[in-house]
Amino acid sequence: QVQLVESGGGLVPPGDSLRLSCKAYRLAFSGSEMRWYRQSPGKERELVATISKRPSIRTYGDSVKGRSYISRDDAENTVYLRLDSVTPEDTGVYYCRVGNSDFWGRGTQVSVFS
Repeated sequence: QVQLVESGGGLVPPGDSLRLSCKAYRLAFSGSEMRWYRQSPGKERELVATISKRPSIRTYGDSVKGRSYISRDDAENTVYLRLDSVTPEDTGVYYCRVGNSDFWGRGTQVSVFS
């Protein structure tokens, strides 16, 4: 069965950058669109970024446009998310997902504190 494992979350001060990773197992990764979502306390889950298979077309949610970058390493079956200039509003659990499928990771917690 497909498995997605996120990592890289933790405690970060405002203004810092974070880099999250999601490694996929038992997935035809290079042929799959990958997505990052997040869910903040008391809020609905929101789409953060997407990256298609080659040629790696990228999209970003309005809340992170201009300060985020999604990338992928098909040789490592891994998708990354970099988020710069974080604020407490970036706090939440970040999840990766295979396209619009039912395959989700368990999430990694990001806590932005002042």
